[in-house]
Amino acid sequence: MTSNTLQFKTNFAVSSKIEPFYKGGKVQISKDGKYIFCTCGTKVNILDVATGRVSHSIEQDDQEDITSFTVSPDDEILVTSSRALLLKQWDWRENNCTRTWKAIHTAPVASMTFDPTSTLLTTGGCDSTIKVWDVVKQYCTHNLKGSSGVVHVVEFHPDISRLQLFSSSMDCKIRIWDLKSSKCVSVLESHYSAVTSLSFTPDGNTLVSSGRDKICTVWDLKTKTPTRTVPVFETVEAVVLLPKQGDFSKLGVKSKEPHFITAGSKGVLRVWEASTARCVFTQTVPARPQPVEVGGGEEPDEHSLTHCLLLPATNQIATVTAEHNFLLSDLYTLVLEQQFVGYNDEVLDVKFLGPADSHIVVATNSPQLKVFDLATSNCQILHGHSETVLALDVFRTGSMFASCAKDKTISVWQMNIETGVVCCVAKGSGHANAIGSISCSRMKQSFVVSGSQDCTIKVWDLPESLETRGGSPEVLHARVTEKGHDKDINSIAISPNDKLLATGSQDRTAKLWSSADLSLLGVFKGHKRGIWCLQFSPMDQILASSSADGTVKLWGLQDFSCLKTFEGHDASVLKVIFVSRGTQLLTSGSDGLLKLWTIKTNECVKTVDAHEDKIWGLHGNKKDDLVVTGSADSCITLWKDVTEIELAEEQAKQEDQVIKQQELSNLLHEKKYFKAMGLAISLNQPHTVLMVIKGILANEDGTEQLEKTILKLRRDQTESVLRFCGVWNTNARNCLEAQAVVQVLLQHESPEELLQYSGVRAALEGLLPYTERHFQRISRLLQASMFVDYMWQNMRLTGNASCGENQDEEMEDSSLGGPAPSFTIDPNPSMGLDSEGGDSARLEEAERQGRGEVEEEEESSQQEDVESDDDDVSAANKGVKSRQVGSPEEGKENIEPESGSEGGSDSEEPMDERENEEQKLVRRETEARPEKMTAGNQAETQSATPRTRVMRLRR
Repeated sequence: MTSNTLQFKTNFAVSSKIEPFYKGGKVQISKDGKYIFCTCGTKVNILDVATGRVSHSIEQDDQEDITSFTVSPDDEILVTSSRALLLKQWDWRENNCTRTWKAIHTAPVASMTFDPTSTLLTTGGCDSTIKVWDVVKQYCTHNLKGSSGVVHVVEFHPDISRLQLFSSSMDCKIRIWDLKSSKCVSVLESHYSAVTSLSFTPDGNTLVSSGRDKICTVWDLKTKTPTRTVPVFETVEAVVLLPKQGDFSKLGVKSKEPHFITAGSKGVLRVWEASTARCVFTQTVPARPQPVEVGGGEEPDEHSLTHCLLLPATNQIATVTAEHNFLLSDLYTLVLEQQFVGYNDEVLDVKFLGPADSHIVVATNSPQLKVFDLATSNCQILHGHSETVLALDVFRTGSMFASCAKDKTISVWQMNIETGVVCCVAKGSGHANAIGSISCSRMKQSFVVSGSQDCTIKVWDLPESLETRGGSPEVLHARVTEKGHDKDINSIAISPNDKLLATGSQDRTAKLWSSADLSLLGVFKGHKRGIWCLQFSPMDQILASSSADGTVKLWGLQDFSCLKTFEGHDASVLKVIFVSRGTQLLTSGSDGLLKLWTIKTNECVKTVDAHEDKIWGLHGNKKDDLVVTGSADSCITLWKDVTEIELAEEQAKQEDQVIKQQELSNLLHEKKYFKAMGLAISLNQPHTVLMVIKGILANEDGTEQLEKTILKLRRDQTESVLRFCGVWNTNARNCLEAQAVVQVLLQHESPEELLQYSGVRAALEGLLPYTERHFQRISRLLQASMFVDYMWQNMRLTGNASCGENQDEEMEDSSLGGPAPSFTIDPNPSMGLDSEGGDSARLEEAERQGRGEVEEEEESSQQEDVESDDDDVSAANKGVKSRQVGSPEEGKENIEPESGSEGGSDSEEPMDERENEEQKLVRRETEARPEKMTAGNQAETQSATPRTRVMRLRR
């Protein structure tokens, strides 16, 4: 599409998605550091670290929640446990379940792990038992009892030759199990709260344990005694020992003594020296200030860390926060390198960000803002608000945006174009209630307008030096404040020239204001429920509004009248934007639907089932080819305009169809039936396939050629032909071809093979009733044709025997002359010839019946013609037998008056007209059955007079 040509959009397709992939539970990382395994309800999601996308998803067939899982050290085997008390072994790369067995536990499995050789698997259950499994030989090797409560930690000793297993349960004790004797050989007691993790030194002689009692304990495994208790002053969820190799001088490591890293409720990583119990390094997070102790040193839950994992292959350390965010930091500096969001909660607003729209900023149901890099899904978490962020808006340049929240403040954020780092540059406060809407100036980064639940509108001017300002955020003050509505203000929009602004409220009205002094210019009334969104047209003086009444309205800014109303949503319309240079609208509703409208025709061009819940966020990029939506179902979807792609595909498809049609015509002309049939099947043209089959059967050896052609077809082509046969068989004209194809398949395919065909049952159900009907029709036709042939042969014999007897009579009556019909059927053979004119009346009746039968023969099918001929012959036979009862004299007396041109009753027709009708009847009888008439019969018929033929028939 050229820049000067406007083309309406017709469809949007999903380009990419940011979906929740972690909702709490165990997390594990592959040995090579490329994949992150995490639970999400009934699934185990496998995240590709390079792209930030879910590459695999392992889901339970029984739809039961997964309670625990583990990956073998060689990254080959994944084992999951569910509430159904089943263990499943997976080939996770192929997404294939290779084995399922009962866990034998009487309660769900709470923890599991592999030994270093990837051959032994141990499971700790909620039933206080521990079981060890040999995954190679597939049997349970040990059943260890003695723990108290849920066994939530199990670990093998890194030296497999010792065959030792460590476990911890709700009694806060660490038990050491000897797998050779299946007994507990030692109990380590030091913690007064639940033990959360165990970490071994590479030599296997030292163990570090962490607990929620805010201490870490260093154990000497040779003497089974604690050598140091380290108070960390926070609830520790994970502890990791630093490897001996590597330069950790930037972390304060100056000796070769063991050092470990703790992750806990304060939300930062800290490095401790085991021998001195001293903290040598504390991680700093640039994205938020240093945590402040609250209530005895506890940090709010959203800042705490729940997991900490070492990635030696990539020299990284991974942590997981209570808000389900994954943080990958450099192992030697603890500097944050990557961040993934496992769960976004309810998305309240979303906007494109960056000069090239390379990022999106998302407001979720939390005080933090999330900025996603669309290429890598890497996320920055922005801390600036203390309560839930409700709305966002981006300046025209794309590098600066504003946010508002329930904490009654607004914030202005600046993005560093080179590094992509976002920081807060200004903050403003002054509203008396939560701020639900915000809008930025369009031409310059000069001011921001906010609307609050306190029903007021505020205009905030931005200083010119704001972009280059560093350090602490600038404090903003409202230049103008105005009470705008009687209820909450849900939306604010600023015109493209920055001179006007519009507000939409829950009071069902929209108002137009001057941005300079907030003077009221007009009121838009017409919606029946509250207004959710307003948007100015980029090309015309038009304002679009969406409402909870399910409609979208266009308003004229000159007279404030409603120009158009778009109805189609069954629920509230939450967002509306202009696309295609202001000629189309894109709307999102609380029913999860996305609708595309053409303004000129008031027509809904496309409806997309985009989300499973309310779509609160909707925004388009500068190029007008991408749209992003955010929903309450925690999904963020990028939609790509595929109008041009679909148009190009359609044109290419049409061109390909034309080429194939020409090729098909050439093949048919050259009588290359096999190739023609294959091409016709690929084009899905049943009629052409039928013509090909008829062409094959028209040859002398058509049956053999058809058999060879059908057997050469591929399986899918044969299935298509069988499906076509069901359609052909419904028509009597095409049933023979359909039956020929079916016969070939039945002769060369066994019933078992035919049942493997796709759609064979439906095809058979369509073939059977019509095949039975065709069989019955052909059976009746065969019987009727055999009866007609039999009667015709008998009539020929009778006619030859009486030829000599009637020769004298024929010569006497030869004066009448002229061709006449061979037979005249007497409709009343039982009546005598006593009454005067009776014979002539019966003759006229026979002539009329003959004329009627001729007309019926012209309109009916060949089968009906045969049946009528049978009736004629039987009636003629009856007439002959009945006429033989009367005397010759009576017949002669009655026939002679009819032969004259005068006399008889008034109803009688003239003789010459009757003769003409009889001649026509004879001619049609002769043309209908030329093969049944011999040369002698034809000469006899032409020379006979009507009277003679009637007399012959009577005999």
